[in-house]
Amino acid sequence: MTLSDKQLEMCETSQWDFSDLNALFLNCTLKKTPEMSHTQGLVEISKAIMEKNGVSVEVVRPVDYNIAYGVYPDMTEQGWEQDDWPQIYEKVKVAEILVITSSIWLGEKTSVCTKTIERLYSNSGDLHENGQYIFYGRVGGCLITGNEDGAKHCAMNILYSLQHLGYVIPPQADADWLGPAGPGPSYLDPGSGGPENDFTNRNTTFMTWNLLHLARMFKDAGGIPAHGNQRSKWDAGCRFDHPNPLYR
Repeated sequence: MTLSDKQLEMCETSQWDFSDLNALFLNCTLKKTPEMSHTQGLVEISKAIMEKNGVSVEVVRPVDYNIAYGVYPDMTEQGWEQDDWPQIYEKVKVAEILVITSSIWLGEKTSVCTKTIERLYSNSGDLHENGQYIFYGRVGGCLITGNEDGAKHCAMNILYSLQHLGYVIPPQADADWLGPAGPGPSYLDPGSGGPENDFTNRNTTFMTWNLLHLARMFKDAGGIPAHGNQRSKWDAGCRFDHPNPLYR
């Protein structure tokens, strides 16, 4: 992906070191690799900015995997013959930045996106070394493409889901491109105007830098302070500065 002069200038004048960060894009397109994904076109802008700043970036299409339905970490333990979600979860666990992307169908995020978020939910009860939920101290964003209305609706749903699972959402954590309503060119189609759209490029750039800055802040601070939010201590009876009803 070729960055614009403005985007390159932002990268070249950056005073921050992001080279120890990892980012994962879950492209919830309905198209298997190597079929062209228009959403991937938007991903490439954010990915290029991150890589220009030394971030290790991986892009995964969940549709390429055999992911079982359900809200348990490994659905083979629930009777499914195969479940590739644990492979993806290993990638999620090493990423300080998670970006979920989706196209729009019938005004909604894709079915693949819904399943992906459900499976993230299946792991959200895991704890990290501070006794907090596993996704605490990580940041999340989203990218949306489509030929119909619904970008903000999809972003609202995805970003709410991520914060509910423990991710922190920075300002301007979403970006989108929408073509004309009804049949027409998609983002990467010739003449669509998508890659040249200043509004989309601005929001994608701002989202990317906000994710980088917030991830940097959390990594330097060792995550979110572990007080008042530790499941391990709550289960042990701690009530964080409030009278403990178990020991009155």
